[in-house]
Amino acid sequence: MPWIVGVSGASGTPYAAAVLRALLDAGEDVDLVVSRASRLTLLDETGIPFRDAHWREDLGDWLARGADGKPDSFAPDLGRVRYWNAGDLAAGPSSGSYPVKGMLIVPASTACVAGVALGLSKDLLQRAASVTLKERRPLVVAVRETPLNGQTLRQLVALDDAGASVVPASPAFYAGATHIQDLVDFVAGRVLDAAGVAHGLYRRWKGELGGGARDE
Repeated sequence: MPWIVGVSGASGTPYAAAVLRALLDAGEDVDLVVSRASRLTLLDETGIPFRDAHWREDLGDWLARGADGKPDSFAPDLGRVRYWNAGDLAAGPSSGSYPVKGMLIVPASTACVAGVALGLSKDLLQRAASVTLKERRPLVVAVRETPLNGQTLRQLVALDDAGASVVPASPAFYAGATHIQDLVDFVAGRVLDAAGVAHGLYRRWKGELGGGARDE
């Protein structure tokens, strides 16, 4: 069964790329939903378009690019990816009878958070998230916004109450980050931790002060 990965319009497309690469490296199948707003963000942050008719080519260019913007930094295998148009409300993930392991929304904009919390289902991304909650499957919401107002905080609490895991896109430094990709991978790793997917994206805390400054 696949993991659904929803990409909303918040800044942070490198987070989504890191999560997608790690899922594929772990041998997981992926059902991908890219919102209309996220295509604009992707184009702005990377210069890469995302076109329905050329999604595999565009996704390959995106996932090959490092967080520093350098192309051909990675060589992802897209054979396990299935793409669904965000406007297709008849797509597989729109139904609870469609078998999936759960859903990761990376990054999650405040508009996306509001839509899922309120059950609006205005597009496939929101509908798939609502289905994930009603079927009691894992839903991880990697919110990327600052500052957060009271309304959004209340919506995040509502998602937590509904069973979702809220994972702010908040990099940490104890893992010994020396590159922007390390910070991105830390957030991606915490998203995958919340979903229970094994990975090796960051150095874990071992209870030893100064461990992040030492080479291993």
